[in-house]
Amino acid sequence: MATLCLISEASPQATPKFRALAFYSETVEQDHVDFAHQAIQFFQAAAKRDQFEFETTTNWDDLNVGNLGRYQLVVWLDDFPHTQAQRAAFEQYMEHGGGWLGFHIAAFNNNGTRWPWLVEFLGGAVFYGNEWPPLPATLTVDDKSHPVMKDIPESFMAPANEWYIWKPSPRLDKDVKVLMTLASSNYPIGLKDVLVGGDIPVVWTNTRYRMLYLNMGHGDKIFTTDVQNRLLENALLWVGTSKAAAK
Repeated sequence: MATLCLISEASPQATPKFRALAFYSETVEQDHVDFAHQAIQFFQAAAKRDQFEFETTTNWDDLNVGNLGRYQLVVWLDDFPHTQAQRAAFEQYMEHGGGWLGFHIAAFNNNGTRWPWLVEFLGGAVFYGNEWPPLPATLTVDDKSHPVMKDIPESFMAPANEWYIWKPSPRLDKDVKVLMTLASSNYPIGLKDVLVGGDIPVVWTNTRYRMLYLNMGHGDKIFTTDVQNRLLENALLWVGTSKAAAK
């Protein structure tokens, strides 16, 4: 049964900064479900601190034009839309200034996905592979001046995660701004599936839209460091409060 949870943490006298709706699934890979459950708790606490409204749903049919108009931000925690109606509604929402924050599997696409709009939305990035098993990794900041990187050191050790490879790299798109990259000092990384090198962005935005993608989101270790937690909170606040991208 689908669930809808409303966390309205602004005081009665305060106007919420924005309204966010987070989508997740309970029937996907367990490591992704574990992340979603922890992310919901984390962002519920952030809603108290930062005075925004945070709702969650497992019903992906809530991804419709009428419903999306109620929110300034949509979050995909551990899945992505699978029906044409859901995809079309999301496209319309984003093309008209909506906001999106996607984690890990939210950006998955390959030859079987058959959603060319999503590929363009991600800056041309197509899923190519990953290292395995999930491991900690050093991440480096590409743009220290960006609001998402406020109070984030130039490099830090991120908790264990499954790191994705993208080909072509989103960095090649003129409209993409990469904010964080897997440091070359990590290579080789992996035990069963090994990454031996290459440019692997892990956080980026397509500046044609009000969006941000983060590769973090596999397993129950994601929220175990203060630095990355600050990054994730910055990310949600930036997309939720930023102005619509110029189209």
